[in-house]
Amino acid sequence: MGSVGVQIVCVALGVLGLIGTIVCCVVPNWRVSSFTGSNIVTAQRNHDGLWTSCVVQSTGQQQCKSYDSMLVLPSYLQASRAMTIISCMLSGLSLLILFCGADFTTCVENEDVKPKISLAAGVGLLLTGLLVIIPVSWFAHNIVRDFNNPMLSSAQKQELGACIFIGWAAGLLLLLSGGLLCCFSRAKSGSSGGTAKYYSNSASAPNKNYV
Repeated sequence: MGSVGVQIVCVALGVLGLIGTIVCCVVPNWRVSSFTGSNIVTAQRNHDGLWTSCVVQSTGQQQCKSYDSMLVLPSYLQASRAMTIISCMLSGLSLLILFCGADFTTCVENEDVKPKISLAAGVGLLLTGLLVIIPVSWFAHNIVRDFNNPMLSSAQKQELGACIFIGWAAGLLLLLSGGLLCCFSRAKSGSSGGTAKYYSNSASAPNKNYV
């Protein structure tokens, strides 16, 4: 696959990862708790996210409420907020940098600088993937730990929400995109450096013979 093809694949993976990260940040479905009363009509499900907590009735009605204060939230929830927001901003910035240094754009005309720009974008996407996977895994660990806690009743136990799995998928896509960019950019910069050295030697050889 050529350089343009690899970069287009990396851009597609990065955009999908960015969309998944934004979904995880916005949608309140990190943690799901469900219980059924004596009457099945009164069943309800609680959906908790980074910013709001929602109650969905069996009739389809949904009521959401923002958390009262950030200071009373657990530390893992505050850290998840910060890392998720940073990952959204960093992934968007990395994709913009990748567009500037890509071979299918003319934002940068210097061919020697483009591999370095792509390498910087790849490192940014790798960091973004880690910033997505860490809070999602931390959140999932706490949910599983509380679910296996015998001191909690069945009504207090919670399960993994859809955003946990979306976050894992988004993090893997971002890691894959960043890894491909880093590997390809280093290989390209090394080959271009060797080519430049070859031309320099070949150019200096006629001068030496001439003298």
